[in-house]
Amino acid sequence: MKSSSPDHPITGSPGPTADSARPVARPGGTLSYLRSILVLNNLIYAYTIVLGAISLVASVFARTGRTQHRLARIWSWLILQTAMVRVAVAGRERVDIAKPHLYAFNHASAMDIPVLYVHLPFQFRIIAKHELFKYPFLGWHLRRSGQIPIDRDNAHASFRSLRNAVAGLKAGMPLVVFPEGGRTATGELQPFLPGAFYVAIKAQVEVVPCAIVGTYDVLPINTFHIHPGPVEVVFGEPIATTGLTLHDMDRLSERVRVATAGLLEDRSGGR
Repeated sequence: MKSSSPDHPITGSPGPTADSARPVARPGGTLSYLRSILVLNNLIYAYTIVLGAISLVASVFARTGRTQHRLARIWSWLILQTAMVRVAVAGRERVDIAKPHLYAFNHASAMDIPVLYVHLPFQFRIIAKHELFKYPFLGWHLRRSGQIPIDRDNAHASFRSLRNAVAGLKAGMPLVVFPEGGRTATGELQPFLPGAFYVAIKAQVEVVPCAIVGTYDVLPINTFHIHPGPVEVVFGEPIATTGLTLHDMDRLSERVRVATAGLLEDRSGGR
């Protein structure tokens, strides 16, 4: 099957729906809820304001984004410690992290980002929705640290952003994408957008299917109620893109989705 629009990959249609990967998040008690709202969330807001401001100042002197990445790791570590999230990593030996890859993760929670900043042992950049770049402090950091904004309503601007991402990969900077295009509302793995793999094909780098297990239980969408608990990051086997063209985006997207669903199923079965 060919992609719907190779010239503007962000307008491609999603792939087929995946099976359920995670159960619905458990409810919490009143004390747990109050603790989240009155303590944890206010601390996280404070971390965001302070580290975001420092990142903004640092960007005046350090324009490569590397200093901002280190600040994001500190921000993320503080969040994970505050939320009492314990993270394990599996399968990292499958990937040669000395090479630039496109890492494709499922997106179950706002907690995914702190988990990745702390537990991916290398500098990387993220393809993110352009709406996030509009928030004070967070948006300033995203823009000044070299993250890649995608606006599905503006194909021209997004295409320009993707070309910058291709250049970054070719220059050796790994890239993280969430092919579902947003957080899942149900805990299930959502359809993938083939356009997420435009960058890997153009740069001819391997795609690493990855899974984050447990963050939906910690912090599902549409709530500020944080549930402390275990999380696991799982790396799959890299998938080569050598010789692929933009007409292969759908097929590559489906292959990565199947691999990601398999990682989630394997890990979820033991939880």
